[in-house]
Amino acid sequence: MTVYHEKGIEIPYDQLNRDTLRQMIQEFVSRDGADWGDPGCTLEDKVEQVLQQLRSKKVKVVFDFQSQTANLVVSR
Repeated sequence: MTVYHEKGIEIPYDQLNRDTLRQMIQEFVSRDGADWGDPGCTLEDKVEQVLQQLRSKKVKVVFDFQSQTANLVVSR
């Protein structure tokens, strides 16, 4: 069994370019398997929900050195 440990750094979301952050969130919420409960939620509704989670520090942006990608992850 392989255990993967993320090696990365948190990036303050408010230091990212606004358009870059929005595109990142849009990609995140539109991934296959994303469950948003309310099927009537628009893309903009979902983006706003994630922005609220970033503001309240429930979610954070992390850059993973191994994969060279940034992702949104639940804060611990």
